[in-house]
Amino acid sequence: MPANILGKNFKIISFGESHGECVGVVIEGCPAGLKIDLDQIQKEIDKRKPGQSALTTQRKEEDKFKILSGVFNGITTGAPICLAVFNKDVDSSKYEIIKKIPRPGHSDLPAFFKYNGFNDWRGGGRFSGRMTLNYVFAGAIAKQILEKSGIEVLAHTIQIGKIKAEKQKNEDIRKNKERTLVRCADLKAAEKMENLILEIKEQGDSVGGIIECLILNPPVGLGEPVFNSLESELAKAMFSIPAVKGIDFGAGFGVAELKGSENNDEFFLEQGKISTKTNNSGGILGGISNGMPIVFRIAVKPTPSIAKPQQTINLETKKQEYLKLEGRHDPCIIPRAVPVMESMAAVVLTDLGISGGFIPKVFRK
Repeated sequence: MPANILGKNFKIISFGESHGECVGVVIEGCPAGLKIDLDQIQKEIDKRKPGQSALTTQRKEEDKFKILSGVFNGITTGAPICLAVFNKDVDSSKYEIIKKIPRPGHSDLPAFFKYNGFNDWRGGGRFSGRMTLNYVFAGAIAKQILEKSGIEVLAHTIQIGKIKAEKQKNEDIRKNKERTLVRCADLKAAEKMENLILEIKEQGDSVGGIIECLILNPPVGLGEPVFNSLESELAKAMFSIPAVKGIDFGAGFGVAELKGSENNDEFFLEQGKISTKTNNSGGILGGISNGMPIVFRIAVKPTPSIAKPQQTINLETKKQEYLKLEGRHDPCIIPRAVPVMESMAAVVLTDLGISGGFIPKVFRK
């Protein structure tokens, strides 16, 4: 199966490299008749672009996108949609060293051996976080499709390093997360997170964290068990985001400490609708959405590109060396990963929504 394609009905094809001519995505299977909000696409892109603050890489890219096909008079035609951004602020000089001296914690070493040294090493090439711009392209359109069904995708930061946010109400997440540089709805915790990132940056180091995603108002029945279950598809999409090392749903690994009577979400009727008293399942039973909010989290590792000296191997001399990186890198990628997580969740929901007949293949006038 082609490795750069995700989805079966709403299919995205990622292309480009970090320091190449451009990065972009082809979307196949987008329903015809969708009026595209271009401003909304740019707004989503701006959430993950570099140079937003002192907490992110200082690479300066405007990330102004172009739609090259599939949209006519502002409306989708049913043909493949191609979106692209042409790279502008490219400086590959700082990456010359990784051609022969791979970065610990990065893909340089396995990519070198897998592709026999022919891989594009500039800025990490295909393995760069820059490629997640393609995910946001697709997600920005997927979100507009989901909005027509009243489905909302909402991601927010809940932990950076050892600093954890307090649980927030959905309305507070909507209201507050974009008010902070780390996209955390707990304003007190957000301030501590920002200070931590700046402190870590001064040390020439990096820090990871956890992002939570809520999918609100999903229909009952999303997911195609057993191998295309809702959890399976979301997990695959999340692990396609660079630096994601873990995922859990609902109560997550906490279920190991519960009894069945504690973990089971009991049903009750609320205004004629079946709901659950708790949501330990994260809105998914048997790989299918049960109508409750879908809740899951991803663990994101610290950025591997750091300024601190690290021991590595020179691939030419086969001798040990110490690598001290220069260049522009995120001390924490969590703030920019939040919109990426939202986007990939939206892509999966749209794909499964079309599969299950919840989303039409053509929107009527």
